[in-house]
Amino acid sequence: MTRRIVSVFGGSAPAPGSPGYAEAYHLGRQLAGAGYTVMTGGYGGTMEAAGKGAKEAGGRVIGVTVGFFEDRFGLRPNPYVDETIRYETLHERLHHLVARSDATVALRGGVGTLSEVALSWSLLQVGEIAPKPLVLVGAGWERILSAYRAESYVNEARDMALVTVVRCVEAVAPALEAWFDSPPRIPPRLSQG
Repeated sequence: MTRRIVSVFGGSAPAPGSPGYAEAYHLGRQLAGAGYTVMTGGYGGTMEAAGKGAKEAGGRVIGVTVGFFEDRFGLRPNPYVDETIRYETLHERLHHLVARSDATVALRGGVGTLSEVALSWSLLQVGEIAPKPLVLVGAGWERILSAYRAESYVNEARDMALVTVVRCVEAVAPALEAWFDSPPRIPPRLSQG
């Protein structure tokens, strides 16, 4: 049986010993323990921590890297990556992480994490990628989504049904299993005519 692949997004800043690193590490352990392959951007911070957690739990880790970062900033894949998929541009890397996974999970992060979540949500919304779980971890995402709903044209019934927010990493694997066991019925897009 092929293991489902979960893309994990989050900031590159968390260092070993920090709360953000610990959170990503525990997420990686839990995902691997539930039988998922963990796919990250392959470098440091959240990516390294999730990979380390997955590896230490006996899981498989895919790192999707980018020549631009390696050439310009000297980055190298972290030591927990089993398979490296390398692209030359950030655009290609991002598309792979968003489109070539069976689920997406986002922790706290920076502008890059926000763009990953927005692209995932947008491609799910228009149907360019097949329906899959998009799980956001933490109260910060609840506040972001609440503010966005108040100031946007988000269709509550349909667009918000594409996103699951959980409070902690311990709730991620159960949320994924619930989604895969019974995918939510997403209301159809309303005609713009």
